[in-house]
Amino acid sequence: MPPQAPLRLIKRCRLYLPRGDWEIPHITRGIYVLYRKKSGRRKTKVYEVFYIGVGGVSKKAKSGIGARIKNHDKTKENWTHYSFFEVHNNISREEILELEGLFLRIFRHDARVRLDNKQLGSDILRRLSKKSSPAWRVGD
Repeated sequence: MPPQAPLRLIKRCRLYLPRGDWEIPHITRGIYVLYRKKSGRRKTKVYEVFYIGVGGVSKKAKSGIGARIKNHDKTKENWTHYSFFEVHNNISREEILELEGLFLRIFRHDARVRLDNKQLGSDILRRLSKKSSPAWRVGD
């Protein structure tokens, strides 16, 4: 029996890598985050979320996380670090996009997060919230 993965969706991740430190293959599938490192007197490092994106959801061969982040290196300024979260092989394109939409919706109105994303979340999530009953019951 193969060993069980520690997480259901995420196969592996790398956190807070400096811009220019390209440690990911171009074809990696999953979600990535671009950050701005905040300066200050704190002993702990503080990173501000700048952009949330996905890679490996297109049929193009060079559309993985590595290629997407390297493209942002040319097109977006003001970010200093990145993290990426590679999904397991059995996670579909639609599930990756659903995760991205969920994170964009969560952070959409957070005053501490200034996303540079043009897309602000999933239309499907917005429609679901309108269809949901205001009188939810426990156990539904």
